Amino acid sequence: MNYRQLGKTGLKVSTLGFGCGAVGGLLVKGDRSDIVRVIAHAIEQGINYFDTAAIYGDGQSEMSLGLALEELKAEVIIGTKVRLLAEDLTGSIEQAVIKSVENSLKRLRRDYVDLIQLHNYVASERQLEQHWVSPDDVEATILAFQKLHEQGKVGFWGFNGLGETDAVLTALEGSAQTIQACFNLLNPTAGMPTPDNFPYQDFGQSIDKAAEKQMGVIAIRVLAGGALSGSANRHDNATETVAPIATNNDFADDVNQAHRFNFLIQEGYASSLVEAAIRFAISKSEVSTALVGISSMEQLEEAIEATNKGSLQPEALQCLVHQ
Repeated sequence: MNYRQLGKTGLKVSTLGFGCGAVGGLLVKGDRSDIVRVIAHAIEQGINYFDTAAIYGDGQSEMSLGLALEELKAEVIIGTKVRLLAEDLTGSIEQAVIKSVENSLKRLRRDYVDLIQLHNYVASERQLEQHWVSPDDVEATILAFQKLHEQGKVGFWGFNGLGETDAVLTALEGSAQTIQACFNLLNPTAGMPTPDNFPYQDFGQSIDKAAEKQMGVIAIRVLAGGALSGSANRHDNATETVAPIATNNDFADDVNQAHRFNFLIQEGYASSLVEAAIRFAISKSEVSTALVGISSMEQLEEAIEATNKGSLQPEALQCLVHQ
């Protein structure tokens, strides 16, 4: 396993990050013995970054991760998240953030979390019904994160780079130290120039803009919620349905579109679509860690094997530019 700098935080994170969300679902729906076994194997193979959130399984993911790490007596880098509701935005953001983080720490069985992130989408103005926040709200949240940092409860802070592109780019000019960026074969615009006639949201090369500010970049939806496996089949631990992010409206359409990349297998650049998707994400050197949601040991091993093969060949990447 290779490691990369998480921006200017000083943390070195594994190129492959362990996604603890409901899309993969192991830490939300999995058997405790399986969770411990899979996490132990991940750590043995060099994965040191685990990404969870308060809303994953209504706290179940954090609890599962905390229990497993306690049993294993393992020290890893943990990122979790705060999601603000409408009443938080119209009340005290600081109090809401502090309450959320303290509850997360209890579930994680820790006194300190390495990375805390704002989970809300970002818009030019608040959208209370959707719980979307403004760039000013991002900064207000970061002020609360900084207070928690002064109290020794969090190490570093960042935000979720989803929402309106211009608002996300504005938020990048603030005080965040990391960003989570959607980056995959179906929508690579967070890290590549937008192709002509591109049908989806243009993320405005947010990865590159973040890297210019020496921010850590956590790539999310690397497998487009599983669509880039090329199959609509879901593991028992995974969510039954997945809402696509910045691609097609329907998951099945994403699955069908994934087969556009079969040429990478046919021409020998990768052995599977999953491998191609993971290696594509880590080909972007500005990506600090690429998150893959895990449902099972088999999925973990497949992700590790793909990551350890390294970036896609330059000629494969050049072919993708013209897709």
